[in-house]
Amino acid sequence: MDDDPSVLRGLTRMFQVEGYDVEGFSHPRQLLERGPGPRPGCVVMDLRMPELNGLELQEALGRAGWKQPLVFISGHGDIPAAVKAMKAGAVDFLSKPFSSEELLAAVERALERDRAASRAEQEHEALRSRFSTLSPREWQVCRLVAQGMLNKQIAAELGTAEQTVRLQRSRVMEKLAVDSLAELVRLLERLDSQP
Repeated sequence: MDDDPSVLRGLTRMFQVEGYDVEGFSHPRQLLERGPGPRPGCVVMDLRMPELNGLELQEALGRAGWKQPLVFISGHGDIPAAVKAMKAGAVDFLSKPFSSEELLAAVERALERDRAASRAEQEHEALRSRFSTLSPREWQVCRLVAQGMLNKQIAAELGTAEQTVRLQRSRVMEKLAVDSLAELVRLLERLDSQP
């Protein structure tokens, strides 16, 4: 994304020659209206653009739910802007003139970050899917078992028979495909550690 047509054409061509699928935008609104692209992906954008500057666009993309990482390019070596962009999650901030190798390396880092984030999201979704098979009561039993409570204590806590708790505990272990309490606790920790 660059408001200078010649820079936009040059960057688009360079990325295409390198084998990337590329969409070029000359205005921030075009990018926002298009919506997030396929993943893995990234956005390369100039800091100074009409209507919205790069930092404002970065903020707008975040509000719109974009997950693709950003690489900033700028002809104005603005250190405070670079720091702000990086703190907000940009992968890199390159000052013009930069070499094509520098830009391609930054894009590769951004794509690798997006691949890793995408894998983590898929793994978390699979984990949530496993836990969604539990009934509300099985979910309660699962949490209490993971806290280290005995079947007898869980039965008293939930006002049910110990045999019922044993059955529900067995179903939890089966549905989650775990063989031990330690495995169950690790699975719950992974679930709870994800956003």
